Amino acid sequence: MRRKTGIAMSMNPDEERQLARQARLVAVVFALTMIFWMAAQWLGGQLGWEARYVFLFDMIALAGFLWGLFVTWQIWRKRRND
Repeated sequence: MRRKTGIAMSMNPDEERQLARQARLVAVVFALTMIFWMAAQWLGGQLGWEARYVFLFDMIALAGFLWGLFVTWQIWRKRRND
């Protein structure tokens, strides 16, 4: 395993730009997922949907959040390794 020294190692500008783009995408997905989930909860309450349909929207929102968490972890690892 290579040991890092105190010297700052930086990525090239293209890699930084790509990671920043991924981070912005994650932020948008988090925001839209939350808005979608809150709207589905409200609409389900207003229309009297069965719990299984509301639960379906919960699972869709959970998938969006898990995807965002996974991509955020990948970004963190790339920045940590470089």
